Amino acid sequence: MESKILTYCDLGFIDYKEAWDLQQEIHAQRVSNEVEDFLFLLEHPNTYTLGKTAHKENLKGSEEYLKKNNISVYNIDRGGDITFHGPGQIVGYPIIDLNNWFKDTHKYLRALEEVIINTCSDYDLNSEQNSKHTGVWIGDRKIAAIGIKVSRWVTMHGFAFNVNTDLNLFDGIIPCGIQDKSVTSLNKELKTEIDINEVKEKLLKNFNDIFNYDKVSMIQKEEIIQSKFSTIY
Repeated sequence: MESKILTYCDLGFIDYKEAWDLQQEIHAQRVSNEVEDFLFLLEHPNTYTLGKTAHKENLKGSEEYLKKNNISVYNIDRGGDITFHGPGQIVGYPIIDLNNWFKDTHKYLRALEEVIINTCSDYDLNSEQNSKHTGVWIGDRKIAAIGIKVSRWVTMHGFAFNVNTDLNLFDGIIPCGIQDKSVTSLNKELKTEIDINEVKEKLLKNFNDIFNYDKVSMIQKEEIIQSKFSTIY
């Protein structure tokens, strides 16, 4: 039986548009079976993204607020409403072929939540799913947002996990369009600064456990850029 391989790349700190372009390139290559499944983990500069079903009124921050806080705004092709990305938040972009797992987008969403829940558990922090809302929750506080796109059963976009995130910058939006709940982070819950690279390692392990890969292959960002996406393998 053919081995199931995950290619992992830590993109570090990367502009949102650059990462989005990279996702689209790798997605196209995954659809045509030129590459294996990918998982990117990274951080973005301050960014608000509005999904396909976003309500523009959920962007509360004025032009002055956006400029003062150096926040970029993008309308993107994932599901869901509006969310924030910024330093101290680990964003995960899995580009995986669900034909090789389960062709079930709901099951996939729940699996991503389980990856975050298991990572919180690694820090002795109890978190859970919410039957009404996607994401990962500690009571009525959201610690991770989930927003995906699935095209030809290959995934894009993914999760945003608040680790050492500046939660004040959620004030410029109504996160995910949910009025009566708040946001939180590992840092806030544990009352200490968390090692981002350590969290990435735990996320990778938990992702691998949930999606049952036989092997994880590491690739550097520079290798992908230099290859111009044509000779990764």
